[in-house]
Amino acid sequence: MRAWSLALHIRRCFCNRSQKDLQSSFHNPRPWLFIGLGNPGQKYQGTRHNVGFDMIDAFAESQGISFSTVHCKAFFGQGMVGNTPIFLAKPQTYMNLSGESAFDDMDLPCGVLRLHQRGGHGCHNGLRSVIDHFHGNKEFGRLRIGIGRPPGQMDPKAFLLQKFNATARERIDVALQEGVEVLRLLTSKGFTESATRFNTNQKFKHHRHATMSEF
Repeated sequence: MRAWSLALHIRRCFCNRSQKDLQSSFHNPRPWLFIGLGNPGQKYQGTRHNVGFDMIDAFAESQGISFSTVHCKAFFGQGMVGNTPIFLAKPQTYMNLSGESAFDDMDLPCGVLRLHQRGGHGCHNGLRSVIDHFHGNKEFGRLRIGIGRPPGQMDPKAFLLQKFNATARERIDVALQEGVEVLRLLTSKGFTESATRFNTNQKFKHHRHATMSEF
């Protein structure tokens, strides 16, 4: 996503608010933008590749936010968490081009999450595209969503495009609700406190799930 384009759109949203709202906004927290990475189209719905979209959808549903507009090649929605303005985006470019417009991670066991304030792309093409479009800037937060590794000699691409089996789906559904809670926490507590508390709990979950098979 082109950061300046989305920032301009957000500024327009605030410019359309009433004078009373604008005056009160000076005392309110700054807005948050949450972006889920995935591929558009029914073919990819419910697959490991699209858990980033699933996370944003779960958060949107929890807050009553609808994706009512299209901007910067993304479905776009806005709402509030308490007094904090929230903007949600689901890029409609394909994963490798997400930078034109939350993400899956095979290095984490299925259903395990990690919240990081910054970092590299970790060979994730969607993140690599985002970093490229930010001109190499890696200073943005990310919520990693574990999907596990393919069994045996299975092609990773085929694994990504498979739907979850019943056991894995159950783990992912739990993880989505955990993700919703930490995104809410972010808006009030910020990254440092949220990540410390959340990642500590997820480390125990990591050890537990790493010894369990989903297949």
